[in-house]
Amino acid sequence: MPEITYEDFAKLDIRIGTVVAAELVPETDKLIKCTVDFGELGQRTIVSGIAQWKKPEELVGRQLPYIVNLAPRILRGVESQGMLIAASDESGVALLAAERTLPAGTRLK
Repeated sequence: MPEITYEDFAKLDIRIGTVVAAELVPETDKLIKCTVDFGELGQRTIVSGIAQWKKPEELVGRQLPYIVNLAPRILRGVESQGMLIAASDESGVALLAAERTLPAGTRLK
């Protein structure tokens, strides 16, 4: 695995977002479209390929980490304005969560 510098890592803007709505992306079995509140940054639409392991209703109200300065990307006709950070192994996806409730938009350091 190639090393990156601290400066490369520091370019990532990772923030806690609160999922306020979630739904399956039509005509897919992998994608969930979430509306995520990032406090002062506002709400964003973020599409994640986790529908094989999580149901949309399980995400609503959750606080999860997202990369918010990733260039937008169109996934199945939906513009995704960030990326969920999650872990995965042979058993599926594990969502990462803070140990306590944080203000939406809190930056990870």
